[in-house]
Amino acid sequence: MTPPPAAPARPTHRLVADFERVLGDPLAAGGPFAFAGTVEHEERDELPPGAVELLREWGLATCFIPERDGGRLRNLETAFGLTRSLSRRNLTLAVMFGSAALGAQPVWLWGDEEQRALVAGGMLAGDLACFGASEPDHGSDLNANETVAVADGEELVLTGEKWPVGNATRGRFVTVLARLEGRGHCLVLVDKERLAEGEWSHRPFVRPVGLRGHDLSGIVLHGARVPRTHLVGRPGQGLVEVLKTLQITRTAIGAMSLGTMDSALRIGLDYAHERQLYGGGIYRLPVIREHLVGAHLDLLAAECTALPVARALSVVPSRMSLWSSVVKYLVPVVGEEVTAHVGRVLGARSYLREGVAGGAFQKLQRDHAVASIFEGTTHVNLHNIATQLPHVAGFAGTPAEGADAVLRTLFDWSQEAPVWEPSGRELQLTNASQDEITRGWGPAVAALAREAGDRLGAEEARDLARAVSALDARRIAFYAGVAGQGLDPASTEAARTAAEHCVYHAAASCVLAWLHNAPGRSGAGWLILVLQRLLQRLDPAARLDYAYVPQVERVMEECRASGTYFSVTEFLR
Repeated sequence: MTPPPAAPARPTHRLVADFERVLGDPLAAGGPFAFAGTVEHEERDELPPGAVELLREWGLATCFIPERDGGRLRNLETAFGLTRSLSRRNLTLAVMFGSAALGAQPVWLWGDEEQRALVAGGMLAGDLACFGASEPDHGSDLNANETVAVADGEELVLTGEKWPVGNATRGRFVTVLARLEGRGHCLVLVDKERLAEGEWSHRPFVRPVGLRGHDLSGIVLHGARVPRTHLVGRPGQGLVEVLKTLQITRTAIGAMSLGTMDSALRIGLDYAHERQLYGGGIYRLPVIREHLVGAHLDLLAAECTALPVARALSVVPSRMSLWSSVVKYLVPVVGEEVTAHVGRVLGARSYLREGVAGGAFQKLQRDHAVASIFEGTTHVNLHNIATQLPHVAGFAGTPAEGADAVLRTLFDWSQEAPVWEPSGRELQLTNASQDEITRGWGPAVAALAREAGDRLGAEEARDLARAVSALDARRIAFYAGVAGQGLDPASTEAARTAAEHCVYHAAASCVLAWLHNAPGRSGAGWLILVLQRLLQRLDPAARLDYAYVPQVERVMEECRASGTYFSVTEFLR
């Protein structure tokens, strides 16, 4: 998995390329990120020796601190790329640093200068943060939160228990959701180094199925006294601030899934080329080929869906309420399916904790299972989509005003996304029908027809038009039905409807990615297959056009051989 030799032009790409170089090839022997050693230590619920130290020495923590506060976080795409890279090797460590980023996020969004300086200084020195929202008896029902903060002069006295919390024991800073007496919910920054003895204690580590070695534990506050100046944001706005914070971290979880998919597909391809059965390599078997090509197409669709939303935080942050839930639902679900496809390729070896890739595949499966659970389960995110969908559906056939400039910035990946200036005021709880991506489908299809005539041969242009038309017909009827009937967001029908919307969002994202990148140079074979693959989610009888599969396989094999990401950008060069 050696990075490409050419130096990337964009700052984010240069940073990720250097990170890839430092982490090295996980399939090679030795080093804290080698699969074999990682699995060996995980069997003892341990992190690989030297891994955390290497990450800190390279400065990973600085990449989760905004430039404004002394870090290297230019935009969410920066954190997204680094998280994807780390997740290719060890999702446990990606979650560890992701949990720290989550804990610090409210401080970047609503904290004053003193609060931001305190947390940034600690993280730059190697300290971790965490987010204390969940409680043992309430889970995702944050409104039932029982932790209380009582004002006492210039201090707040915190009493309650937060569990389960990533980094609760190892972390120094805890952003705590509490009820402020007479004011409603609030967020309070707790610095454990400044608490008196006996004011807090830990709950023991939980032993999860995956992420072995991760600090998943809890914290109990026994009348902990913190300065009133550590109140983050406005009293009474704690629940709103939590929901807005999760819009950012839900998007970043898409990077964890993409990193997992990349490694799983790489392991499956290597095995399919090496394994000899029935007189030859198993990749030649149609069923093996179908699993791996399908997994690759799924990864491409997931990337086209997630990356623009990561860029949206510094372009149109008010859209994150809907788009982040689309990413959080669809991308982890696709990741689960990709690992399942690779598991079928590996057969019995997928069940072993040793052997292929040092036994890493079973770790990938176990670790990735959490992606659909934390920061809101699939059901929570489908509910959030369903509550907004009737408003979006009513405008689905009407392009949004000013959409061209927005979509160009989201989807032109040759340009760096704007620098993010954190502001909680810019994030909203609903999109209020504003959805440039799905509302941009009609203009994008029209542009696609024009571009296809100039860029593609007659047969390829015809096949692309057919793939688009098959989705378009269903899409028109779908949004007309949603707009006309409304939805009960708590119903199972609403969940299915929200999931279907995610497919149309992904299809629009794939078309826009093709339109805005490398015009005049790339073919459309991958796009035809990805759109057909998305259609299969709605119509199991739909079939792929296998005439374009060799094009995809060629790029897939080049990525495997060179160690570069399996990525849409490899088709657009």
